[in-house]
Amino acid sequence: MPIDLEKMSLKELKALQGQVTRHIADFEERRKREARKELEDKARDLGFSLEEIVGAKPSRKRAPAKAKYANPANKSETWSGRGRRPRWVEAALKSGKKLEDLAI
Repeated sequence: MPIDLEKMSLKELKALQGQVTRHIADFEERRKREARKELEDKARDLGFSLEEIVGAKPSRKRAPAKAKYANPANKSETWSGRGRRPRWVEAALKSGKKLEDLAI
């Protein structure tokens, strides 16, 4: 049963596009799970775990960084010093303050 795209409204086309995108992602995920299961089964048959063969290491979780700086105007706004500087830090630095002035 072919779909006549010419007769569909924009709303219907976008809904169809969303469904297709989801189905493609589901298909790819299903194939990955199947491939992983096959590889795990083969590794187990050989007396290993898949992680032993591919050298995968357990993922290391980082603890959340402690706040080092606080907005003088609003102490609930803090920054750990990691990542992109918040706007309030940039504004304070532009106004002549030093990063040490914002330290907690």
